[in-house]
Amino acid sequence: MHDAPTTVFGGTGFLGRAIVRELVEAGRPVRIAARRPELPDWREPGDRVEAVACDLRDEQQVASALKESSAVINAVSLYVEQPRAGLSFEEIHIIGAGRLARLAREAGVTRLIHISGIGTRDASPSAYVRARAAGESAVIDALPKAVILRPSVLFGPGDAFLAALMRLARLPIMPLFGRGETRLQPVHVADVARATTCLSDTRPLERRLFEFGGPEVLQYRQVIEQVLAHLECRRPLLPVPFPVWHLLATLLAPLPSPPLTRDQVILMQQDTIVSEGVGTFDDLGIVPRTLHDSLPTCLAAR
Repeated sequence: MHDAPTTVFGGTGFLGRAIVRELVEAGRPVRIAARRPELPDWREPGDRVEAVACDLRDEQQVASALKESSAVINAVSLYVEQPRAGLSFEEIHIIGAGRLARLAREAGVTRLIHISGIGTRDASPSAYVRARAAGESAVIDALPKAVILRPSVLFGPGDAFLAALMRLARLPIMPLFGRGETRLQPVHVADVARATTCLSDTRPLERRLFEFGGPEVLQYRQVIEQVLAHLECRRPLLPVPFPVWHLLATLLAPLPSPPLTRDQVILMQQDTIVSEGVGTFDDLGIVPRTLHDSLPTCLAAR
């Protein structure tokens, strides 16, 4: 039984919420650290879960949230920059991530899980992906024994991925990114949460880099076809060249919350599948669920 809490930064986000639940169900005390902290509505008497206000940009708040933590998980993510609010990829994914790792080391935390994403690389044309890569480096520089966790495209009840496909399915024609041939390895959020919980324990680790994808590698077109089949909805699939998507993203950029960004288009131009020579679900004895089998529960409430 763990007496000191596992602190989940970004514990109110899509993946963060799933991690918090998995930790609590494993009998672990949890501290949720978020800019707008809130306790989960599913908690029951006896669940050891607390919530504290914490902004990765605030040194004192981060240091306070780290106190007496047995392990730390950084699930904070920023997909769209918000200049007016001072939220940039650099501030959150690079400076903030590095700050958290440095303060975790100073607080004596021995297990830090930093959540990034598959496809992270320094030379990416995407500012988001480049920031993710620089963030990984900042974390390792500050805490060399940190664990880097890269999930593929996440899906699950209440996700953004399937929600976007549901909106597109309402159109008379289903537009594709390019010819819909980009390869994805969609992974259920609960499986990633379970893996994160395993990695945040005190067990010795032979690897420090893990990538998590589902059991199937699917073309984007195949994902669309599975969703449409589940909805019993027939739609013609229309290939749309990537330059058109880039133009649309540019036109939408001035909106406060654009439904499509240039970074998202760039991500859809590259395969998002697990690399060779990294830790995977197999190392943890976890069998991930398929997208097809999960669609009934993921789309039931939509």
